[in-house]
Amino acid sequence: MKTLAFATTLILCQCVGAVAQQQQQPGSMHQGQMDRLDGNASKAVDRSEYETFMGTAFGSLDKNKDGSLQSDETVQILTVEQFTLTDANHNGRISRTEFMQRVMSDFATADHDRDGNLQ
Repeated sequence: MKTLAFATTLILCQCVGAVAQQQQQPGSMHQGQMDRLDGNASKAVDRSEYETFMGTAFGSLDKNKDGSLQSDETVQILTVEQFTLTDANHNGRISRTEFMQRVMSDFATADHDRDGNLQ
């Protein structure tokens, strides 16, 4: 969840405008972040909302539009260790597939009750 919250916070700040800075527990998103992701105003972020947001975020992060993320495109949101973990084939780039697999795996880990929603 720490990766999920960290990446989501920074992606929200970079891709869809500034999010108010609030104190939060490590590994959690604050309510403002949840509200931005909660497209249907259900007071929860469901898997499809998160997947849609992160797919859009990938496109925004891919500054050179080559279909992959290089370390210089992710330096603001991922540590070297996070980049390495996400780069599953270790080719020095994160493909859309690798990115989505990582963030959706993080979503599944954060969904403690396995109901398909983050609240």
